[in-house]
Amino acid sequence: MSRTLVAVAAEASTCTRCRLAESRTQVVFGVGNSDADLLFIGEAPGFHEDKQGEPFVGAAGQLLTRMLGEIGLGREDVYITNVLRCRPPGNRDPLPDEIESCTPWLIETISIVQPLVVVTLGNFATKFVLNTQRGITSMRGSVYGWHGRKVIPTFHPAAILHGGGERSRQFVDLHDDFALIRATLDAAAQPSPGPAGGSEGPAAPSGTGPPLPERVGDEQLELF
Repeated sequence: MSRTLVAVAAEASTCTRCRLAESRTQVVFGVGNSDADLLFIGEAPGFHEDKQGEPFVGAAGQLLTRMLGEIGLGREDVYITNVLRCRPPGNRDPLPDEIESCTPWLIETISIVQPLVVVTLGNFATKFVLNTQRGITSMRGSVYGWHGRKVIPTFHPAAILHGGGERSRQFVDLHDDFALIRATLDAAAQPSPGPAGGSEGPAAPSGTGPPLPERVGDEQLELF
């Protein structure tokens, strides 16, 4: 029998699998509905998240909450997490061994929540999940098939705020992406029409991006 998210988060709270355990304030596991149809994956906790123990609580989190509201959802309706559960010092990019150490937590989270739609926020999460070198600008606006689920890449809210906010073209694209998320979520929740029904969408692009760690084999990925 699979564990609950509460049990997994409790174990993760004392994780020492990588060097980030030495500098973090606390583990930031995730927040939201453990039975959500929609799951968001960001890069890693930032300063505010590290202090409060919850992902996306700063200005970027406020924008994410706003965008959810515009498609009729609240934070309590979705599940929000990151590739890493601990803040890298100075918000530097995650290192390969840190990603490898944290990947099992992400796998188990997805296996418990069993979302219909996964949204990757920003370049890092998109490249990691879809194993591609393509940037977020070219990846966004489409739906990708991934282990029986739909993946929708979009901009990280922090990138929107740093790139001009509501005056930027990316903000318009973000609105479009959230409309796509709503439509994809609604379609995924409908009964399957059978073999003659709609397409699964394009497969995740092949690329030379950061591969999943070797110990995360196909049998584990099927938990997704």
